[in-house]
Amino acid sequence: MIDLSTQYMGLTLKNPIIVGSSGLTASVENVIEIEKNGAGAVVLKSLFEEQIKNEINKTTQSGGSSFAYPEALAHIKNYTELHSFESYLDLIVKCKKAVKIPVIASINCITASEWIVYARKIEEAGADALELNIFLLPSDLNHSSEENEKVYFDIINDIKKQVKIPIAVKTSFYFSGLAKMMLKLSWTGISSLVFFNRFFSPDIDIDNFLITSANVYSHPEEISTSLRWVAVLSDKLYCDVAASTGIHDGKAVIKQLLAGAKATQIVSVLYLKGFEHIPVMLKDVEAWMQKHDFKSIEAFRGKMSYKKTGNTPAFLRVQFMQYFGEIE
Repeated sequence: MIDLSTQYMGLTLKNPIIVGSSGLTASVENVIEIEKNGAGAVVLKSLFEEQIKNEINKTTQSGGSSFAYPEALAHIKNYTELHSFESYLDLIVKCKKAVKIPVIASINCITASEWIVYARKIEEAGADALELNIFLLPSDLNHSSEENEKVYFDIINDIKKQVKIPIAVKTSFYFSGLAKMMLKLSWTGISSLVFFNRFFSPDIDIDNFLITSANVYSHPEEISTSLRWVAVLSDKLYCDVAASTGIHDGKAVIKQLLAGAKATQIVSVLYLKGFEHIPVMLKDVEAWMQKHDFKSIEAFRGKMSYKKTGNTPAFLRVQFMQYFGEIE
């Protein structure tokens, strides 16, 4: 009997596939379908920090100018008109009543401020855990790397004072000392780090002279960045590690588990192929486990991590010496 269950953030998941925060997880109906198709857990559509500030201040304009992107501010203002903080709490309550899989709330945040006290309401609504998507792009020349990093710790420390449920931090790889930063974050007592969040990717329309979006959906090739860091750090951190971005099939799930991930998050592939692709991915994982005589996820999780393989060049090399060294 194949056992696909995994322990993630102290929660028991029936399998390691988590549907990540997106428009797909913004309704009870979709969450029910996600469970029917076999996902191990769901992360609800993110609540923006500015939405909570709007609840406090009644208008985003009076909520301060900490939000760095005017386009996003306009989007959030419009979104808030239809989706108040109370409706988000209601979504949590209804999802918890409708499904048995863990329901993880999500907040997109960039500052530690008065909004943090509202995290307690999310816990009271019944969320099994809280994922903080800290989307700080270190582009301000007036801020040092230390100042940027401090924001993460301020948010985490203040949130931990408000809630007792497990906390995950979905972070980026925009750090000069990524490994050390992840280690320090794991020391804070959070339950998980999610490698990595995916930022809006800008492009330029050269005929109409407009800034447009590029790569709305992830591509399977994008798995390499998170795979590298899951493999390098999963054995060294004091919290769980989940993998995100570029996970489009069962093989990608297997790779991340072999690297040491406790769970994987998928979104783009579901936009492209629908919720019914979840059981396809699970079937592929189970078939691979049968082929290699693994009875459980724990039997092979981390088997190909940096520590277990001792294969330093494979994970730490950044040059293509082996492949392109002879090309002139």
